[in-house]
Amino acid sequence: MKGFLKGIKGWLIGGIFFAVGLLSLFLVTKFMVMPWESSELPELENPRLVVKKKERLLEVFDGQRLVKTYNVVLGFTPTGDKELEGDGKTPEGEFYVFTKNPESRFHLSLGISYPGPNDARKGLSQGLISQEEHDQIVEAFENKKMPPQKTKLGGEIYIHGGGTVADWTDGCVALRNEEMEQLFRSIPVGTPVLIGP
Repeated sequence: MKGFLKGIKGWLIGGIFFAVGLLSLFLVTKFMVMPWESSELPELENPRLVVKKKERLLEVFDGQRLVKTYNVVLGFTPTGDKELEGDGKTPEGEFYVFTKNPESRFHLSLGISYPGPNDARKGLSQGLISQEEHDQIVEAFENKKMPPQKTKLGGEIYIHGGGTVADWTDGCVALRNEEMEQLFRSIPVGTPVLIGP
């Protein structure tokens, strides 16, 4: 009888330790924030952004080091380079952040310097913009300012919030609002932005 009771006692103690272990694991996984799940970007010394349109990804780099990756959506015509106002395409090329807008219609936004010199050159050769508009775009790019936003090439291209359910923007790059908050806090005006096909 004593051996039986001793065995039961051992099972009970083992069961209690097992239950405590499971509870601890549950609490750690539910409430502990792992470093790779941090909601904040680290301080960036040399930030740059890379948008991969086909993969629907926005990558945040600090120099050559990849820091974080976000899922994004694009314009309602997601393939191809932007050419005209209203075509729904997200532009491709090398740009920079020219402004930060805390009062965006889509939560928060970073202004992208489209159209750039390559867009201006192509637009001039196709008769879409004047020589004066071409020169204003090139000058803005050289001085890291806002390029003309109301030419036939289009403009007002932003990285902004609003959600990632489907390609819904007019040519912008959209993230979830919480993720846009992270970018907005960490990315300064002047940050290079590469948008690829």
